[in-house]
Amino acid sequence: MTPSLDDPRAYLQRRVALFAGVCVVLFAGLLVLDFANSAEGEALFSSTRISGIAVLLVSAVAWWFTRREDRSIATSRGFELGVMAVMAVAYGTLPANPPVEGAGPILSFFVLIPMAVAVTLRAAIIPSPAWLSAVVTVLWGSLSTACAVVGWDRELGILPDAQQLEEWKLPLVFGIFSTVSIAVVAAVISHIVHGLQTRVREALQLGQYTLEWKIGEGGMGTVYRARHRLLRRPTAIKLLPPAKVGEGTIARFEQEVQQTSRLTHPNTVAIFDFGRTDEGIFYYAMEYLDGTTLQALVEDFGPIPPGRAVAILAQIAEALAEAHGMGLVHRDIKPDNVMLCERGGIADVVKVLDFGLVKDTDAPADPAVSSANAIKGTPLYLAPETLVDPEQVDARTDLYAVGAVAYFLLSGRPVFEGKSTVEVLSHHLHTEPAPLDGDAVPPDLQAIVLRCLEKDPSNRYASAADLASALQDCRAEGTWSRRDATQWWETFRPRIQARQNTTPQPTELRIAASSARLEGEAGVTT
Repeated sequence: MTPSLDDPRAYLQRRVALFAGVCVVLFAGLLVLDFANSAEGEALFSSTRISGIAVLLVSAVAWWFTRREDRSIATSRGFELGVMAVMAVAYGTLPANPPVEGAGPILSFFVLIPMAVAVTLRAAIIPSPAWLSAVVTVLWGSLSTACAVVGWDRELGILPDAQQLEEWKLPLVFGIFSTVSIAVVAAVISHIVHGLQTRVREALQLGQYTLEWKIGEGGMGTVYRARHRLLRRPTAIKLLPPAKVGEGTIARFEQEVQQTSRLTHPNTVAIFDFGRTDEGIFYYAMEYLDGTTLQALVEDFGPIPPGRAVAILAQIAEALAEAHGMGLVHRDIKPDNVMLCERGGIADVVKVLDFGLVKDTDAPADPAVSSANAIKGTPLYLAPETLVDPEQVDARTDLYAVGAVAYFLLSGRPVFEGKSTVEVLSHHLHTEPAPLDGDAVPPDLQAIVLRCLEKDPSNRYASAADLASALQDCRAEGTWSRRDATQWWETFRPRIQARQNTTPQPTELRIAASSARLEGEAGVTT
C-alpha cells in the first residue's frame, strides 16, 4: 500500500524511487539497442554509451537509496534533481562531442527525445509545482541548444547544403522552440498532477483525520483506515455517504455511535470521535485493529482447540454482559463481527465489532430508527425469536448467536446450512443442532453450546454473565494458556499480515461470502 498523501516525506520518497526505477529500465533499454546496432569499427565505449551508462548508474543509485530507509524531503529532492542533472549533462553535451565524426548535427535533434521523455516522466510521477518543472526543462534545453550550436558549427562543412544555411540559425531556433514547447507541456502536467493531489488530499481530510484506504463496506457505511493528523495514530473511520443519508439512516447512525461509545469493556471496539463534514458526510472514528476475524481464522486454520474457543467465547460473553447491562442488544453477533488481535503485548484479545443493529431495550421505539417487523441480523446466526417476533428480541438473542459462533469455531462449519435463506431460517426454527464431535469437544463444553442454541429463549442462559461463568467452569478452560496464544501469534503473524495486505480486513464490517450469498437471496438486513 502506498504512503498516504498526508505524509509528504514518505510520498515524495516513494515517487522519486518510482521515477528512478523507470529511468533505470528506460536507459538500460537504450543501451541494449545501442550495442545491438553497433556499426563496424565503432568504439566499444562511444560518447552515447558513456552517457547512457552514467545515467543508468546514477538512476540505480537513486532508486536503491530511496527504496531503503526513510529519507528527508531534501534528500529525496536531491536524488531527483541529481538524476536530472546527470541526464542533462550526459545527453545535452552529445552534439558537441559526437561518437562518430559528422554525427553532431544529427545528435542536435536526437538529444531532444530523451529530454522530452525524461522531463515528462518526472512531471507525471513526481509531485512538484509547475514552475520547477519548467525551470528544469529550460536549463536542460539551454545546455542542449548551446552544445547543438557548437556541434553544428564545427561540422557544418559536411552538409551538402551547408553554404545555404546560416550557421547558427537552424539549431538555435529549433532548440529554443523545442525547449519552450517541452517546458510548457511539463509545466501543464505538473500543474494538473499537483493540483489533483492537492484536491485528493483535501477530499480525504475529515477534521483531524486523513483517510488512507478502504478496509470494509456494509449496509450502514464504509470503513477506512485513517491517521490522526497530529497524533499520527492509526484509526478506523466509518463513513455514512450522502447517498445513504435519510432521516432513518442518520438516526440509526447516530444511535450506533452514541450507544457504542457508552461501552467501555476492553473487549468492545473503542469509539474516539464523531462528526459531520461540510459535504454532509457523517463519520465516527474508532480504534484500528490489526488481526483476524473469527471467520478468517477458521477459513485459514480450520476448527480451533476447545481451550482456545472457551477463552474467546468468554471474552465475547463478558463484552456482551456490559452491553446487556446497559439495555443494549447487539443482534448481529457472527464470526465476521468478532476480531482476534494482539493488544498491549497480549495475544488472542477479542474485540466485538459492529453495533450497527443494536437495540436499546430501555428506550421507547423510534419509527425513524427501526421498523416494527424488520428482521435484523445474519441468517446463519439468527435466533428463532428474531423470525417469529422481532419485537421480543432481548439479551438471550445474542446468546443464541454466541452459541452459533461457538459451533462454527469448534466444527469449522455453521450450525445450520441450506441451499437458500428460507431453508436456513427454517432450520433455526425447527431443527435441532447436530452434536459436535465428542472426541474433540468435551461434553461440558458441548452442553454449553447446545444450551445457547435452545429454540426457547427461556431454556438458554439467563444472561451473558451466566454464560461467561459457565465457560470459566468448563473443563477445557485454562488448557489454552497465554503462552500458547503468544506462540501461535509468533508462528502465524506473518501469514495474518500477508492476508491483510492482499485482502485487508475491515475493522467493523466484513461480510462473509457464505452469509452474503444467503442474505442477497432474501434481502435480510446485515
